[in-house]
Amino acid sequence: MTELQPTTRANVWLHVSFAATVLLTGVIAVAAGSPWSSRWPAFAALAVLTLAYVTYGRRGYDERWAAAAFLPLAIGAAFVLPAVVPTAAFVQCILFPLVWRQAERVPVAIALSVLVGFASGLGLMVAGGLDALPSTLLIEVVSVVGSCALGLWLTRVSTLAEERRHLIEELRAAQDSLADAHRTAGIAHERERLAREIHDTVAQNLAGIVMLTERARNDLADDRTDALDERLTILEESARAALEESRVLVAAGAAGATHDSLAGALHRLGERHTRETGTPVTVTAADCVLDRDAQVVLLRVAQEGLSNVRAHAGARSVRIVLEQDTEGTVLRLTDDGSGFDPAVVTAGHGLHGLRDRLALAGGTCTVDSTPGVGTVVTAVLPTALGTSTATGTGTAPGTAPSSVRGEAVAR
Repeated sequence: MTELQPTTRANVWLHVSFAATVLLTGVIAVAAGSPWSSRWPAFAALAVLTLAYVTYGRRGYDERWAAAAFLPLAIGAAFVLPAVVPTAAFVQCILFPLVWRQAERVPVAIALSVLVGFASGLGLMVAGGLDALPSTLLIEVVSVVGSCALGLWLTRVSTLAEERRHLIEELRAAQDSLADAHRTAGIAHERERLAREIHDTVAQNLAGIVMLTERARNDLADDRTDALDERLTILEESARAALEESRVLVAAGAAGATHDSLAGALHRLGERHTRETGTPVTVTAADCVLDRDAQVVLLRVAQEGLSNVRAHAGARSVRIVLEQDTEGTVLRLTDDGSGFDPAVVTAGHGLHGLRDRLALAGGTCTVDSTPGVGTVVTAVLPTALGTSTATGTGTAPGTAPSSVRGEAVAR
């Protein structure tokens, strides 16, 4: 069974309509030709109805007890006003909407509408006698039928609107839940991948190094120094292999920003790239407040960008900028290398992987490049703006100014 739901905005308009209708009904009663002494019950009924509405009747849209106390007065006014001043039956213009809005359910609203029409018709009969019966029946039947038809139609519209609102809320909640599930699954998948790679490479090499060290210690204890040189050579080769595999994992996106700030990690990354390639890297990085996952994502962008510069660009210089603006946290990597045509599909997975990773984090990655001019890679994470306590600018090789917080952390 349909329940009539209260609507705050509709209630405000009903308050205004009530005031206007009562005022016009009063004007009609004043303009009536009958003596003033016979019209005082109409003004008394209007006064009681208005006072009751102002004190508690207006709360009947939201509170059932107020409606139960006010609606009998409304039906009484529907009888008294036409009985004293027939033209005051105009008050029905607000009484029908009132009973529809304050009734809890549709059948109750229909029954109350019939009562208002009956009370008003009875009042008209008291004022006009049996001669007014045909016109009274016509007026009240049309009024009640019209009120019920309009009330049912508006109730249906309101119900559909409420159902649509609930559906939209459920759809948005489902979309948010699905997005969170995809993001969580992507993060879990990446962490599982890194855990497998570390276990299969670095962990095994370190276990081998431990075994070689134990054997070397046993050879030394047994005074077998002739085997130490071979043990140390194998140990060095294993350590170099572990180091190389660690660097590969770091370049592939293993977290480098977990022990200090992202700004510090970017400075170290730029310095290492300069030492290994001779291409100067300038880093300008605000010490942004970001969670670990956001730091890893942005550090991966810088690592992949420098890897592409090393392999393809032939650049003379590179610039990395980390900042926060109204869009979120922005990392921009610019080089003056050979550039390329972004429209041409390549077989590499670096940029595609960056876009996928940023998409999982809710961010975007754009690449602007012109052959012979250079390339700009821009990553944006829509994170909440944190406080930027310092800004560091350093050109590797070299040391950034001591006032730079991010570089101080990197050291």
